[in-house]
Amino acid sequence: MNAALKAQQRYREEAILSASPERLVTMLYDRLLLDVARAEAAQRAGAWETANGELQHAQSIVTELSSSLAPSWSGSAELQAVYAYLTRTLIGANIGRDPERTRECHELIAPLHEAWHAAASATVSGS
Repeated sequence: MNAALKAQQRYREEAILSASPERLVTMLYDRLLLDVARAEAAQRAGAWETANGELQHAQSIVTELSSSLAPSWSGSAELQAVYAYLTRTLIGANIGRDPERTRECHELIAPLHEAWHAAASATVSGS
């Protein structure tokens, strides 16, 4: 790995380590949307290995988001159900090589992405 790539990787790692909890959630949603979009594009191009990697990474992010939910939060059970559905659909999209199911995941994630970004902004503004 050349010096520029090492510096970029170190910068990303530092950004993650120093991020607030709100920022971490939004970063996860940013990457989740990116992974799903890349997976769909790869599926439509017949690049199955690339699609597989993107979909598996997306599943890992959903698992992380799911595990970070506080059970005491009033919306936890509902969001947990959404995450479970997303996981099943991502797996099905991968196994079935189905870009339409991948698109469905993107359409489900997009409003959650927006909502978490809005909540994080409100939290920062309210501080």
